[in-house]
Amino acid sequence: MSSADRKLVRFDAFMQHALHAPNTGYYSRNIQTVGTTGDFSTTATLSNVLGKAVAQSALDWARNSNAPLNLIELGGGDGSMAKSVIKSLPVLKRWKLRYHIVDNSTPLTEQQQKQNSLSRKVKWHTEIKSALKSCKGVAFIFSNELVDAFPVRVFKKSSGYWNELYLHNQEEHFYPCVDTLPNTSAIDYPVTTAEQRIEVHESYHEWMQDWLPHWKMGELLTVDYGDTHPNVYSRMPSGTLRAYSHHQRITGKAVYQNPGRQDITADVNFSDLIAWGKQDGLETISLMEQREYLSPFVTKSAEDQFLIHPDGAGSAFKVLLQSKN
Repeated sequence: MSSADRKLVRFDAFMQHALHAPNTGYYSRNIQTVGTTGDFSTTATLSNVLGKAVAQSALDWARNSNAPLNLIELGGGDGSMAKSVIKSLPVLKRWKLRYHIVDNSTPLTEQQQKQNSLSRKVKWHTEIKSALKSCKGVAFIFSNELVDAFPVRVFKKSSGYWNELYLHNQEEHFYPCVDTLPNTSAIDYPVTTAEQRIEVHESYHEWMQDWLPHWKMGELLTVDYGDTHPNVYSRMPSGTLRAYSHHQRITGKAVYQNPGRQDITADVNFSDLIAWGKQDGLETISLMEQREYLSPFVTKSAEDQFLIHPDGAGSAFKVLLQSKN
């Protein structure tokens, strides 16, 4: 290997450093907030309708399983989700509620903890195993736009072989990937163009495998943008990788610029989440579009109608519910 080759960085390593490096990563240091004044908004910052739906799902689980109302939110954002969920629970249920937020973003955690409505009801953790220990392994776990924040491996098929993306001085280099193909349904994708790319959230699966043995019973609710295979790439010949800064969508090689100063993300392949869950002992209860999940709780407000619009967020976001018994 030449000295130049030794300076190549596999893309997932670049993304990990850009987003999560302790002193310079986007989520670790540079993100200030989520919402209209941040780099991007989430469903929870636009409306409390998702909080209502999650609260009902948690109540249904606790009642059907005769379990304590232990809730673990993965990635607390600006705290909007926690406030909505807690407010949506019946008053008597709030007295028995144990609400945990797992977040390793120092700026966002500090923002959450400054809110009196949360500081009195929430316990914070930097890793999920600590939260599960507090719940004795029994909990309803949920996340909104968490999976897409995990580093992805990027592949492109050429001459019948998959090649993986590496970076050097923000320039792309694809190298044959023969022995280290990831566990993903997208590998079987019927490539129709030489420029077709796929992304694999392998790091998310590895993270789950680390804490799943500590989870004894409960349900896992995952809300994120993406689709099942092969629909996730049906209109994306160049893949779904992109970045956001001040609500501006950034694509192409500009994604590699300003590492640590912008969010980097990719659509979630829900076929992978389902397959990985089955492999690791989880049962899929349901997979639906966000509009179906939120519809029983929406109002006529412009924000709620935007979130369930079939040509926008209503179909772009999926809701996956899995269980462990």
